[in-house]
Amino acid sequence: MTNKLKILAAGDLHGDFRIANKLSVKAKKNRVDLVVLAGDIYGYNEGGEGILEPFRKAGQKVVFVPGNCDFDEDVEGLERAGKNIHNRYVTYNGVGIAGIGSGNWKLWLDKGDFDGIKKNFGKIKSGKRVLVSHLHAAGTKAEVMGFEGWTGDDVLRRAVEEFKPDLLISAHIHEAEGIEDVIGATRVVQVGRRGIILEI
Repeated sequence: MTNKLKILAAGDLHGDFRIANKLSVKAKKNRVDLVVLAGDIYGYNEGGEGILEPFRKAGQKVVFVPGNCDFDEDVEGLERAGKNIHNRYVTYNGVGIAGIGSGNWKLWLDKGDFDGIKKNFGKIKSGKRVLVSHLHAAGTKAEVMGFEGWTGDDVLRRAVEEFKPDLLISAHIHEAEGIEDVIGATRVVQVGRRGIILEI
């Protein structure tokens, strides 16, 4: 029998160090195996250099994807304390976790992103599978929580329908934090600044 992977999933920190500290404390209190950050880790204009330091100092493992407010130079700084899984995958406790980010103001996924998700899920041969995306999928409850007309991503939706991960973690729509949905058999969880404890 395999152990479950316990994660703290969050997103949309936007450079707020107080939030990073609170999340690190929450991760420690709940004895999580992994912290997953679904983008927009840096601030809009104020930056966020060193924002992952609370996790690093606590010895907590962090994986992340960049969000539309995270730029290439930001990601380089984040990689000092966390693992960037944009267009990559990692395995923890037998759970394969693939990521697709949307840095540099990118607001929609494209065919190249779809192909990257396909490639990475093709490498995860067994066990549970998780997809981490900053953007939210089209046709989910997160659409009605955001700004008027802020539709979800069609490419992400297609990827979830085709590759059937056990769990999709998304952020981006602040108002949708904590909302859950399903796409087929895939559990869809919208995360935000408070962070959500998930077991898979």
